[in-house]
Amino acid sequence: MLKRTIYSLAIVALIAGCSSGTKLNDTPVTDRSGSAGSQQGSASGVAPVTIDPNAGTAQGPVGIERIVYFDYDSYTVKPEFQSLIDGHARFLKANPQRRVSIEGHTDERGGREYNLALGQKRSEAVRRALTLLGVNDAQIEAVSFGKEKPAAQGSGEEVWAQNRRAELRYTR
Repeated sequence: MLKRTIYSLAIVALIAGCSSGTKLNDTPVTDRSGSAGSQQGSASGVAPVTIDPNAGTAQGPVGIERIVYFDYDSYTVKPEFQSLIDGHARFLKANPQRRVSIEGHTDERGGREYNLALGQKRSEAVRRALTLLGVNDAQIEAVSFGKEKPAAQGSGEEVWAQNRRAELRYTR
């Protein structure tokens, strides 16, 4: 009887420890343009990912940062990154032949599948912010690397904060 009680408590603790308060289906960016048009780009309309070894060196807008940082367990674009997104939107609208890949990343905490989903939500949040500013969805590819490509090695809040990001990489 005691073994059964201990076993039951262990299962309850395991399930409670694996749960997360993050709502991955919440909308991180709100359309405030007043238009009720159709949402562009769906999962079925996404082109396959191609690896371009020169993608990181392709020229984008000069003098504008390329990394959007996120809070822990969040994919909401913070207001402090709006000017960064505005600058990239202006560049992409002025250069319709240019393409950008938005790479979502997470810190090392959490499981692989969860972090891949959170990284995708982060890249999609930045993509959505760009399309709300008038960028053609065909110019943007949103991908996730989860925790697989950290910007900084180690543990601790300072390192984790550097890894919770979405990077904009221009392709030729």
